[in-house]
Amino acid sequence: MKKIVYVGALVGTLCWATACENNSRSDDSVENAEEMNEQAMDMGESEDEDMAEFMVEAANGGLMEVELGRIAAEKATNPQVKEFGQMMVDNHSKANDKLKTLASQKGITLPTSVGEEHQKEINRLTELSGEEFDREYVKLMVKDHKADIDEFQEATDEVEDPDVKAFASQTLPTLQRHLQRAEQIEDSIENQS
Repeated sequence: MKKIVYVGALVGTLCWATACENNSRSDDSVENAEEMNEQAMDMGESEDEDMAEFMVEAANGGLMEVELGRIAAEKATNPQVKEFGQMMVDNHSKANDKLKTLASQKGITLPTSVGEEHQKEINRLTELSGEEFDREYVKLMVKDHKADIDEFQEATDEVEDPDVKAFASQTLPTLQRHLQRAEQIEDSIENQS
């Protein structure tokens, strides 16, 4: 009988300790991925910090593009914006899948959901409707794709791993087309006002 009580107490203590540890972790998937990658580098499992940072940021941005694209495809009133949103879902889902495969091969942990900053943008846009949503979504896509292009260009120049470098350079033309299309839609919306 004493053994059962001791085992029960031990199991209860372990469950409590695990729950406390989980509560102390950040809910931000991006931060969690960054922490896991830092630990892997400290243990010698991964060597290229620039590569890990790039992959985490690319995944975070890709997740936001897909989520906002879904919202735009459903919520936008302008047919061009709806079409652009669907293109974001299609293209960034493919890129995200390639990135996941690559990260798995390289031992890099990627976020499974958008980080806090991107979630704030998603929440902000979700509250908008009509022409205001269309305008703000396209404005964000222009800004975000400019940043993405800079990030991917930097990766092609600075990341040492040839596979990750190839992913960045092969994805760049798609991001440039997205930016060009977003700017065209932005101009079209401004001319309608």
